[in-house]
Amino acid sequence: MKPTVLVTDYAWPDLEVERSVLDAELLVARTGEREELRELAPAADAILTCWKTVDASVLDEAKRCVTIGRYGVGLDNIDVAHATALGMVVTNVPDFCGDEVADTTLLLILALARRLGPLSTDVRTDGWDNRAGGMPVRLRGKKVLLVGLGGIARRVVTRVQALGMEVLALRSGRGSGDLPEGVRVVGGLAEGLAEADVVSLHCPLTPQTRGLIGARELAAMKSSAYLVNTSRGGLVDTEALVQALDTGIIAGAGLDVTDPEPLPAGHPLRTHPLAVITPTSGSTPTGRRPNSPRRPRGTSPRCCGEGVRRPWSIPRSSAPRPCV
Repeated sequence: MKPTVLVTDYAWPDLEVERSVLDAELLVARTGEREELRELAPAADAILTCWKTVDASVLDEAKRCVTIGRYGVGLDNIDVAHATALGMVVTNVPDFCGDEVADTTLLLILALARRLGPLSTDVRTDGWDNRAGGMPVRLRGKKVLLVGLGGIARRVVTRVQALGMEVLALRSGRGSGDLPEGVRVVGGLAEGLAEADVVSLHCPLTPQTRGLIGARELAAMKSSAYLVNTSRGGLVDTEALVQALDTGIIAGAGLDVTDPEPLPAGHPLRTHPLAVITPTSGSTPTGRRPNSPRRPRGTSPRCCGEGVRRPWSIPRSSAPRPCV
């Protein structure tokens, strides 16, 4: 009997790649909501998830499950600690949409500095004021602080350096790899916030990083500085950010992620003149590309014989690598 893989949700048109590579039956959730996942979980030998929450209540029902794979980088929608305690292996796709998120980061920086939002709005409402929203900012010589220095942040380094920006970085003790050329590491978050003209967040959402940027941190930034977040919405205290924009504590915010997500209708950030917001577009798949892996590494388990579990062996050449 083939093992069963529960797919909670996916961001591409179909699951043809999964069906062609995995020697398994796919059990595809209709809504991916908690109650439905709890009903389907007992049949799952493995779980693949994109954005839906796989929490302890779902995992406790997945008695046969060996592994959970995330279509993406961040793991905050999976209760990793509980899965580990149950003996399940949690995997992800570390290089998923790296270039796309880095491009989105650059897009938001440019949109803020060049006043794209107010200028575009002015034209759309029959205006023609090249100073709508204030004077643009020259980025050459400005300093950008990267909070986190993983794969995406390293891609951002080359992009902002091409604009002539100086790069500061705050990396965790687990930061790996050599320091990119031209990057200066700061001694702490407070030091970096006080010095930077742009603060760009590139760290995972954990209990320790939730609310990393709150009222105190925003007050430590320059009044002319911009905050950019393409990582996880929960890194920023949304109420504190709204207040900081309203009172001129910072000059603007560029967000591809928010907390909550999506923002409720009528939320002040949606129409704030100092905010540029996109709906998690940086990590949205737009097509099938061979250089963008979709398969969470090590995700697929095979049960061989009663009580025996071991990984599926998938040749590298046949691994699905279609999605952005």
